[in-house]
Order: sequence, then C-alpha cells, then structure tokens
Amino acid sequence: MIPADDLAHCRDAIRTGSRSFFAASHLLPAHARDPALALYAFCRLADDAVDLHAEKAAAVLSLKNRLDLVYQGTPRDAPADRAFAAMVRDHDMPRELPEALLEGLAWDAMERRYDTLSDIRAYSARVAAAVGAMMTVLMGVRGGDALARACDLGVAMQLTNIARDVGEDALEGRLYLPAEMMEDEGLDPDLFLEAPRFSPALGRVVRQLLSEAHRLYLRSEAGIAALPVGCRPGIYAARHIYDGIGRQVRRNNFDSFNQRARTSGPQKLGWLCQSVLQAGASTIMPGSAVLYAPALPEVQFLVDAAARAAPVDHSRTLALIDLFAQLEARDRQGT
Repeated sequence: MIPADDLAHCRDAIRTGSRSFFAASHLLPAHARDPALALYAFCRLADDAVDLHAEKAAAVLSLKNRLDLVYQGTPRDAPADRAFAAMVRDHDMPRELPEALLEGLAWDAMERRYDTLSDIRAYSARVAAAVGAMMTVLMGVRGGDALARACDLGVAMQLTNIARDVGEDALEGRLYLPAEMMEDEGLDPDLFLEAPRFSPALGRVVRQLLSEAHRLYLRSEAGIAALPVGCRPGIYAARHIYDGIGRQVRRNNFDSFNQRARTSGPQKLGWLCQSVLQAGASTIMPGSAVLYAPALPEVQFLVDAAARAAPVDHSRTLALIDLFAQLEARDRQGT
C-alpha cells in the first residue's frame, strides 16, 4: 500500500505536470489508479530531472542511484521515491522496465540524434512504451499480446508528443524527427537546427510521424479490450486524449512553431464519456489479427521483460553498463 501522504504528493505532481494523464486517471479504479499515479509521478520526476537541469549526465546518474535504492528496498526519503518503491514491491515490477526509461533519458543527455523511423520508435519504446508496459503489469496483465498493444499505445503517444513539440524542441537545440524523413523532403537537419522555422516540407515530415502514430493508436485498441473491465475506460481515455492532440496538430497544418496544439476541458470531457461507452462495448475478437500481431521489433525486449517470457538479455545489460560509463566520463569532464 502507498502511504496516503505520498499518494497525495504524486496526485498533485501529476495534476500540474501531466494534465492529459491526470484527466484519464479519473476513470481508473482505485486499485489501479493509485499505483499508476505513483508510476507517473516518478516518471515525471525523472523527465524533469533531465529536461530542466543543465548537468544532464549527472541528473541521469542520480536517477540511476535512486532506482538502485528503490530495488534495494531502501528508497530515498522523498514522497515520489517511497510511492514508486511501494508500487514496485506490490506489483513485482521487473527492473528492466524502469531501467529502459532511464536508458531513453540517457540518450537525451547524450543528445542522440535519430536517422530512421525505427530509431525514433526505439527511443519511444524507452521513454513511453516502457511506461505502457509498467501500466499493464500493475493492472495484473502479463500476456505478451496485450503488452505488445500497450507498447503500441506508448509509442503512438510519444510520436504525438514529438509532433506537437517540434518547434519548442528545435528552438532549444533538440531534434527528434528522423533524419531520413527530413532529407527525403529536402531538409538538412543541421541547417534546420541552425535556423529553425516552419516550412511545408517540415509539415510533411510531421504528417508522416502522425500517420504512424494513428496506425499504432488503432492497433492499441485490441489490447485495451484485453485489460480488466474496470481499467479499460481510463486507457481508452488516454488513447483518445493524446490522439486528439495529434488531430489538433493536423488542424494547425502541422505547424508547431506558430501555435501549440492544445485540447480543451470540454474536449477532454467528451473523450472521457466516449471512453466509458467504448469500454463497455469492447470485447476480444476470437482470432483477432490485430491483437495477435507481432510486437514492434523495437519494443520486443519490453514485452519479454514484462511477461518474463525470456531470460535476462545480458547484451542489453552490458550495453547499459557501457552507456552509464560514458555518462560518468561526460559528467567528470563537465566538473
């Protein structure tokens, strides 16, 4: 059980830091909502620790230490850490899942760039699909097919975030659009970052990204039907609210420089009502080609970890050790 005071802290953090998830969380039953708030509060803390601090390598290394303490059963004496540790303990959360999130944040700290759509799906797997897999585990579902669809939803949501934030990211020197897509439209990624601005060519790149997100949103719905009935409305709501952000980007002609895509309170309320109705009518179709479609290759390691369907991948462990060693070296150079 998560202490009431720690849970209240998590709720407040999500209310201000992740309004879309906070709205969707109202439709989750308490047994899933409380650990989900703890999960999202820790993820929000981790994201802000890297995004809002200049010493990004040091921030990621600090998060790794905090995760170590969580899995040792001695979390840092802070509400988000204590709540996350309780969630990990109560739901036997595989460490590979939050560790994947830290790997994605480490890529951010190292200012990694992405050449292909597969590369950006691999990044999205870590910073978003890992959260989807953890959500599925805390709902008591570890079937590989449902986990694969949860990862589809996580990747779709991250692609939507990227599409919405192209302008903001570029003005801060960050770029998540695949270089191949940009070059196919005649855009040089380096020149774009030197003088970021919107163009019809850039809009076409964003449109491709949102088309992939939409495909994955549709695939994800088959997995939502495999969740416990009480959990379905909240996850449908998250799916519709984030897809709604993508539709607003489209209405803005894919331009995130001159206007930020936002959704209104009444829109969110409408999607919440739609999600309740959809959840009541959703069923698993026997032999569903969508539900049983293979996982995206980029998220398969998450599905295996969450389902405990495969032994620990020691090559991934070694890659993580090497990544954190690079961060430590970078941190020492910066001090």
